[in-house]
Amino acid sequence: MRRGKKYLEKEKLVVRDKLHSPVEAVSLLKDLAFANFDESIEAHFNLGIDPRQSDQQIRGTLVLPHGTGKVVKILVIASGDKLSEATDAGADYVGSDDMIEKIQGGWFDFDLVLTTPDMMAKVGRLGKTLGTKGMMPNPKSGTVTVNIADAVREFKAGKVEYKNDKSGVVHVMIGKKSFLNQKLLENFYAVYDTLQKVKPPKAKGIYLKTLFLCCTMSKGISIEPLKIKWKEV
Repeated sequence: MRRGKKYLEKEKLVVRDKLHSPVEAVSLLKDLAFANFDESIEAHFNLGIDPRQSDQQIRGTLVLPHGTGKVVKILVIASGDKLSEATDAGADYVGSDDMIEKIQGGWFDFDLVLTTPDMMAKVGRLGKTLGTKGMMPNPKSGTVTVNIADAVREFKAGKVEYKNDKSGVVHVMIGKKSFLNQKLLENFYAVYDTLQKVKPPKAKGIYLKTLFLCCTMSKGISIEPLKIKWKEV
Protein backbone atom coordinates (compact mmCIF):
# COMPACT_ATOMS: atom_id res chain seq x y z
CA MET A 1 0.00 0.00 0.00
CA ARG A 2 1.32 3.42 -0.96
CA ARG A 3 1.41 5.92 1.90
CA GLY A 4 1.15 9.68 1.67
CA LYS A 5 4.02 12.04 2.37
CA LYS A 6 2.57 13.22 5.70
CA TYR A 7 2.05 9.65 6.92
CA LEU A 8 5.59 8.65 6.04
CA GLU A 9 7.02 11.73 7.74
CA LYS A 10 5.10 11.08 10.95
CA GLU A 11 5.98 7.37 10.85
CA LYS A 12 9.60 8.30 11.55
CA LEU A 13 8.54 9.24 15.10
CA VAL A 14 7.64 5.61 15.86
CA VAL A 15 10.45 3.37 17.09
CA ARG A 16 9.90 -0.14 15.74
CA ASP A 17 9.18 -2.83 18.35
CA LYS A 18 9.22 -0.33 21.23
CA LEU A 19 6.54 -0.91 23.85
CA HIS A 20 5.04 2.15 25.54
CA SER A 21 3.14 2.99 28.68
CA PRO A 22 -0.42 4.31 28.13
CA VAL A 23 0.79 7.83 28.95
CA GLU A 24 3.58 7.64 26.37
CA ALA A 25 1.26 6.15 23.76
CA VAL A 26 -1.38 8.88 24.10
CA SER A 27 1.25 11.62 23.94
CA LEU A 28 2.88 10.07 20.87
CA LEU A 29 -0.47 9.69 19.13
CA LYS A 30 -1.04 13.43 19.44
CA ASP A 31 2.30 13.97 17.66
CA LEU A 32 1.45 11.46 14.94
CA ALA A 33 -1.97 12.88 14.06
CA PHE A 34 -1.78 14.98 10.91
CA ALA A 35 -5.27 15.01 9.36
CA ASN A 36 -7.12 18.31 9.10
CA PHE A 37 -10.10 16.86 10.98
CA ASP A 38 -10.56 15.72 14.57
CA GLU A 39 -9.29 12.15 14.27
CA SER A 40 -10.83 9.37 16.33
CA ILE A 41 -8.62 7.42 18.71
CA GLU A 42 -9.17 3.70 19.17
CA ALA A 43 -7.83 0.97 21.43
CA HIS A 44 -7.31 -2.51 19.97
CA PHE A 45 -7.05 -5.38 22.47
CA ASN A 46 -5.87 -8.75 21.13
CA LEU A 47 -7.23 -11.20 23.69
CA GLY A 48 -6.22 -14.77 24.44
CA ILE A 49 -9.67 -16.22 23.85
CA ASP A 50 -11.10 -18.77 21.43
CA PRO A 51 -13.80 -16.81 19.58
CA ARG A 52 -15.22 -20.05 18.19
CA GLN A 53 -16.39 -21.00 21.69
CA SER A 54 -19.61 -19.31 22.81
CA ASP A 55 -18.45 -19.26 26.43
CA GLN A 56 -15.31 -17.31 25.52
CA GLN A 57 -16.89 -14.54 23.46
CA ILE A 58 -16.64 -11.00 24.77
CA ARG A 59 -19.59 -8.63 24.39
CA GLY A 60 -21.14 -5.88 26.46
CA THR A 61 -21.36 -2.14 27.00
CA LEU A 62 -19.80 0.49 29.21
CA VAL A 63 -20.14 4.23 29.65
CA LEU A 64 -16.88 6.05 28.98
CA PRO A 65 -16.17 8.73 31.63
CA HIS A 66 -15.76 11.38 28.95
CA GLY A 67 -17.75 9.96 26.06
CA THR A 68 -16.36 9.36 22.58
CA GLY A 69 -16.65 12.86 21.22
CA LYS A 70 -18.86 11.50 18.48
CA VAL A 71 -22.39 12.79 17.95
CA VAL A 72 -24.55 9.66 17.82
CA LYS A 73 -27.79 9.67 15.84
CA ILE A 74 -30.19 7.34 17.62
CA LEU A 75 -33.23 5.68 16.09
CA VAL A 76 -35.80 4.21 18.47
CA ILE A 77 -38.32 1.67 17.22
CA ALA A 78 -41.05 1.27 19.81
CA SER A 79 -44.75 1.75 20.41
CA GLY A 80 -47.15 3.46 22.80
CA ASP A 81 -45.72 5.57 25.62
CA LYS A 82 -42.18 4.45 24.81
CA LEU A 83 -42.25 6.70 21.74
CA SER A 84 -42.74 9.88 23.76
CA GLU A 85 -40.25 8.69 26.40
CA ALA A 86 -37.61 8.24 23.71
CA THR A 87 -38.34 11.66 22.21
CA ASP A 88 -38.10 13.37 25.61
CA ALA A 89 -34.79 11.57 26.29
CA GLY A 90 -33.25 12.98 23.11
CA ALA A 91 -33.68 10.30 20.44
CA ASP A 92 -33.12 11.68 16.94
CA TYR A 93 -35.70 9.50 15.22
CA VAL A 94 -38.67 7.71 16.76
CA GLY A 95 -41.24 5.45 15.17
CA SER A 96 -42.66 1.98 14.74
CA ASP A 97 -43.74 0.22 11.54
CA ASP A 98 -43.06 3.40 9.59
CA MET A 99 -39.36 3.32 10.53
CA ILE A 100 -39.06 -0.37 9.68
CA GLU A 101 -40.48 0.37 6.24
CA LYS A 102 -38.06 3.28 5.75
CA ILE A 103 -35.09 1.04 6.54
CA GLN A 104 -36.37 -1.63 4.20
CA GLY A 105 -36.49 1.12 1.57
CA GLY A 106 -32.80 1.91 2.04
CA TRP A 107 -32.81 4.66 4.68
CA PHE A 108 -29.82 4.60 7.06
CA ASP A 109 -29.39 8.12 8.41
CA PHE A 110 -28.65 6.91 11.95
CA ASP A 111 -25.78 5.38 13.93
CA LEU A 112 -27.63 3.24 16.47
CA VAL A 113 -30.96 1.43 16.73
CA LEU A 114 -32.71 0.94 20.07
CA THR A 115 -35.90 -1.03 20.49
CA THR A 116 -38.11 -2.66 23.11
CA PRO A 117 -38.52 -6.44 23.56
CA ASP A 118 -42.11 -6.39 22.31
CA MET A 119 -40.98 -4.94 18.97
CA MET A 120 -38.26 -7.51 18.26
CA ALA A 121 -40.61 -9.76 16.28
CA LYS A 122 -41.00 -6.93 13.77
CA VAL A 123 -37.46 -5.58 13.99
CA GLY A 124 -36.20 -9.12 13.40
CA ARG A 125 -37.24 -8.72 9.75
CA LEU A 126 -34.37 -6.24 9.43
CA GLY A 127 -31.79 -8.80 10.53
CA LYS A 128 -30.06 -9.11 7.19
CA THR A 129 -30.21 -5.37 6.51
CA LEU A 130 -29.01 -4.13 9.92
CA GLY A 131 -26.82 -7.12 10.69
CA THR A 132 -24.41 -6.45 7.83
CA LYS A 133 -23.92 -2.93 9.21
CA GLY A 134 -23.47 -4.08 12.81
CA MET A 135 -26.61 -2.23 13.87
CA MET A 136 -28.99 -5.06 14.74
CA PRO A 137 -30.41 -4.51 18.26
CA ASN A 138 -29.33 -7.09 20.81
CA PRO A 139 -30.02 -7.42 24.55
CA LYS A 140 -26.32 -8.09 25.21
CA SER A 141 -25.40 -4.71 23.76
CA GLY A 142 -28.10 -2.87 25.71
CA THR A 143 -29.96 -1.93 22.54
CA VAL A 144 -33.05 -4.03 23.36
CA THR A 145 -34.54 -2.78 26.61
CA VAL A 146 -37.75 -1.74 28.32
CA ASN A 147 -35.89 1.22 29.83
CA ILE A 148 -35.71 2.98 26.51
CA ALA A 149 -35.31 6.52 27.88
CA ASP A 150 -32.35 5.52 30.06
CA ALA A 151 -30.76 3.75 27.10
CA VAL A 152 -31.07 6.85 24.90
CA ARG A 153 -29.50 9.08 27.54
CA GLU A 154 -26.64 6.62 28.22
CA PHE A 155 -25.69 6.19 24.57
CA LYS A 156 -25.89 9.94 24.03
CA ALA A 157 -23.59 10.39 27.03
CA GLY A 158 -20.92 8.06 25.67
CA LYS A 159 -22.01 4.48 26.22
CA VAL A 160 -20.15 2.18 23.83
CA GLU A 161 -20.45 -1.45 22.86
CA TYR A 162 -17.47 -3.77 22.86
CA LYS A 163 -17.24 -7.23 21.31
CA ASN A 164 -14.53 -9.44 19.92
CA ASP A 165 -14.15 -10.06 16.22
CA LYS A 166 -13.45 -13.48 14.72
CA SER A 167 -9.75 -13.06 15.54
CA GLY A 168 -10.35 -12.37 19.22
CA VAL A 169 -9.63 -8.65 18.93
CA VAL A 170 -11.77 -6.00 20.63
CA HIS A 171 -11.83 -2.56 19.00
CA VAL A 172 -13.17 0.39 21.02
CA MET A 173 -13.19 4.10 20.26
CA ILE A 174 -11.92 6.01 23.32
CA GLY A 175 -12.19 9.60 22.12
CA LYS A 176 -10.95 12.23 19.72
CA LYS A 177 -7.58 13.81 19.02
CA SER A 178 -8.87 17.06 20.56
CA PHE A 179 -9.44 15.40 23.96
CA LEU A 180 -7.10 16.27 26.78
CA ASN A 181 -4.58 13.48 27.37
CA GLN A 182 -5.98 12.77 30.82
CA LYS A 183 -9.49 12.25 29.46
CA LEU A 184 -8.21 9.83 26.84
CA LEU A 185 -6.33 7.91 29.52
CA GLU A 186 -9.35 7.73 31.81
CA ASN A 187 -11.48 6.43 28.94
CA PHE A 188 -8.77 3.91 28.07
CA TYR A 189 -8.58 2.59 31.62
CA ALA A 190 -12.37 2.30 31.77
CA VAL A 191 -12.24 -0.07 28.78
CA TYR A 192 -9.21 -1.94 30.09
CA ASP A 193 -10.76 -2.48 33.53
CA THR A 194 -14.01 -3.67 31.98
CA LEU A 195 -12.28 -6.23 29.76
CA GLN A 196 -10.36 -7.54 32.76
CA LYS A 197 -13.61 -8.03 34.68
CA VAL A 198 -15.30 -9.96 31.86
CA LYS A 199 -12.42 -12.36 31.25
CA PRO A 200 -13.97 -15.74 30.41
CA PRO A 201 -13.18 -18.37 33.07
CA LYS A 202 -12.21 -20.86 30.36
CA ALA A 203 -9.74 -18.56 28.62
CA LYS A 204 -6.31 -20.17 28.85
CA GLY A 205 -2.82 -18.69 28.78
CA ILE A 206 -2.10 -14.98 28.42
CA TYR A 207 -5.36 -13.02 28.35
CA LEU A 208 -4.10 -9.65 27.06
CA LYS A 209 -1.69 -10.62 24.30
CA THR A 210 -1.11 -7.31 22.51
CA LEU A 211 -2.56 -3.83 22.73
CA PHE A 212 -2.40 -0.88 20.37
CA LEU A 213 -3.67 2.69 20.31
CA CYS A 214 -4.13 4.44 17.00
CA CYS A 215 -5.66 7.49 15.37
CA THR A 216 -7.83 7.36 12.26
CA MET A 217 -4.88 8.06 9.96
CA SER A 218 -1.87 7.03 12.04
CA LYS A 219 0.29 4.00 12.64
CA GLY A 220 -0.59 1.96 15.73
CA ILE A 221 1.35 2.50 18.96
CA SER A 222 2.10 -0.68 20.90
CA ILE A 223 1.55 -0.68 24.68
CA GLU A 224 3.36 -2.87 27.19
CA PRO A 225 0.58 -4.69 29.12
CA LEU A 226 2.66 -4.80 32.32
CA LYS A 227 2.85 -1.01 32.38
CA ILE A 228 -0.94 -0.74 32.59
CA LYS A 229 -0.88 -1.75 36.24
CA TRP A 230 0.04 1.80 37.24
CA LYS A 231 -2.65 4.29 36.31
CA GLU A 232 -0.77 7.36 35.22
CA VAL A 233 -3.62 9.88 35.07
